[in-house]
Amino acid sequence: MNTLPPCFGVIPTRYASSRFEGKPLATILGKPLFWHVYTRASQCSYLKKVVLATDDERIYDAAQAYDVPVLMTGGQHACGSERVHEAAKILGVPGDAVVINIQGDEPVLQPDMLSQLVEPFRLADVQVTTLARKIDYDEACNPDQVKVVLAKDGKALYFSRSVIPYPRDGKKEGFLGHIGLYAFRMKTLEDFVAIGSEFLEKKEKLEQLRLLENGVAIQVIMTQHKSYGVDRPEDIAIVEKILAT
Repeated sequence: MNTLPPCFGVIPTRYASSRFEGKPLATILGKPLFWHVYTRASQCSYLKKVVLATDDERIYDAAQAYDVPVLMTGGQHACGSERVHEAAKILGVPGDAVVINIQGDEPVLQPDMLSQLVEPFRLADVQVTTLARKIDYDEACNPDQVKVVLAKDGKALYFSRSVIPYPRDGKKEGFLGHIGLYAFRMKTLEDFVAIGSEFLEKKEKLEQLRLLENGVAIQVIMTQHKSYGVDRPEDIAIVEKILAT
């Protein structure tokens, strides 16, 4: 079996949010949201290091208070992966290493999801990976749930907030929900940042479309794990119930 490159995890966090300002500091079972994400990500044995990356002093100070490794990054980034890139540069991540963008609003993250993300990098031609799972039609109709369609080789054809593929045949099945975790080779992450935002990314507000629009393949790994992100204050009760079980 081919050797896996060194892997690093970065959790991008910011205070501002249109739906839930100060979300990373929201209390979940007595601890801030970011603490739960970091604690779970750190359980993935593939990762050499996991750090929080923020542009906010309040988050930075809270991370230090909870002994969570944290880096202060700039406030100019258009998306989470750009912040991840800055953090990776600060860490001195080598070009052949793998960097995971670990969403900062996933307090019930399963460490195995990160393992699934990095395993394909044993193959030299894999540049970017992400996860997806089967969803039903009702989930597919929710614009907050991003959908993905795949080629036969498992590479992404397109991501959208709309229902894809459109069920013209009347069969409300065969939908895949995207889980917003990404792993990049460091060199590919540098290229991603250098490209800048493109038409499709701006239209759908989905950063991964920057890669597809520029011909960079995204390998999608199917997972049985479900993602439970915190998007709004009312989501706190849902994830607390999951964590308490």
